[in-house]
Amino acid sequence: MSKEFRHIVRIIDADVDGTLKVPYALTKIKGVSLNLANTILKKAGINTDMRAGFLTEAEVEKIEEIIKEPKKYGFPEWLFNRRKDLETGKDMHLIGADLVLKTKMDIDKMKGIKSWRGYRHAYGLKVRGQRTRTTGRKGKAVGVRKKGIARK
Repeated sequence: MSKEFRHIVRIIDADVDGTLKVPYALTKIKGVSLNLANTILKKAGINTDMRAGFLTEAEVEKIEEIIKEPKKYGFPEWLFNRRKDLETGKDMHLIGADLVLKTKMDIDKMKGIKSWRGYRHAYGLKVRGQRTRTTGRKGKAVGVRKKGIARK
């Protein structure tokens, strides 16, 4: 029973490298972490040491089904990337373009209501409390002049 190897595997609108082991290949899908990938493979009954290129179509479909509806398969809520959504109040897990779009909408909403985080996003400053005195100077004038050099 020889399986055909595929160098590129298409999983949920993402091209995945077939030479990678399956958990690491699944992390190439936006919104899937290594922890989530391992949990998905355990639920699907797929060996984690296998290369992604050896996945059958049935296994790929099973993985896609689990990624799209993780709540149905009994995944814990702390694995989801969108808990207590503002509009619906439900725990969801977003992947791909949906995740990017929802994140952009959240940032635009913060900017619109002029919250502190929105202000920081709007001005291109650090948002999560990092120091800004010495780091994050990309694109701005950097450097310190010494008195002796400044006089010349």
